Amino acid sequence: MDNRVGEMQVFLRVAEAGSYSEAARRLLMTPSTVSKLIGRIEARLGVRLFERSTRRLSLTSEGRTYQDKSVALLAELDSIERDISRGAATAGGTVRVNTTVAFGVLGLEPLLPAFWKAHPAIVVDISLSDEIIDMYLDRTDVAFRVGPLQASAMVARRIGVIKRRIVASPDYIDRLGKPETVDDLSRHSCLGFNFRRSAPVWPLKESGRIVDRAISGSLLANNAQSLRRMAIAGIGLARLADYHVRDDISAGRLVEVLEGTAGDEEQIHALYHGGPRLPFRVRAFLEFMCPRLTDFMEGRIHDDQQSVQASGGRIVASSARRSSRKAGS
Repeated sequence: MDNRVGEMQVFLRVAEAGSYSEAARRLLMTPSTVSKLIGRIEARLGVRLFERSTRRLSLTSEGRTYQDKSVALLAELDSIERDISRGAATAGGTVRVNTTVAFGVLGLEPLLPAFWKAHPAIVVDISLSDEIIDMYLDRTDVAFRVGPLQASAMVARRIGVIKRRIVASPDYIDRLGKPETVDDLSRHSCLGFNFRRSAPVWPLKESGRIVDRAISGSLLANNAQSLRRMAIAGIGLARLADYHVRDDISAGRLVEVLEGTAGDEEQIHALYHGGPRLPFRVRAFLEFMCPRLTDFMEGRIHDDQQSVQASGGRIVASSARRSSRKAGS
């Protein structure tokens, strides 16, 4: 392996010390190893770098030239590394983020203005999709995933637990009645997802266990936000995440039905490429967002959550991605 930088450092220490033995002592090497390294440099260059005497080594004319050039080159190398390190520490660059539509719109986007105040040099490239993407192929830095995680080299940071509710608009209930039992769902329009691998079922809690109940309805969509809007419009029932509909329930736009039967709870995690060399821009994004998103999941609102539309922040337009996932929100 070519290690010319290391050889230069040894050469400069020999030139400074004036002897192999003293340079070896300072470098914690053996004198023979130091001598061989200097010989290797001289053989490669085809010149002598030192005049050798019984008392001291002195630089030749070529040696002084090599010394000057080596000092300048190593100083430039140090400058390059300092600049890169300083750039990483100031968190410039782009963080590519993928999340579901509802979690992005309601949880993530309101935090972005405050994030940009803390890290104005970071651009957030956010894609909102309820379908699973390939983080490697899409060059995604951070993905917020709902449900069981597949084994991978990704690091998973837990954000919280998603609880679901079955909801309908007051108008829908006035027109078609309120389901009182799980069996009543067969007589109602139940809005669902159209992911390639999603089954037309709702996991519901019955007699202390989770049972997949077949559903049918007027709408299939690839994102929970569309289902929420159609539920508010009175098109049918929707099974959505608590964080997605709690404000609508408080405002009277939606009413929860069949309380306690909405089924399984799923965890949401932030997935990212881990390791000691995690770019500072990604680390800064995670450290800022994760605790605040955990509070959001638990219904605690930060003062720094506000409308993205009023922020003037930089956000790259989101785009839907093609893949598949279990029905959720």
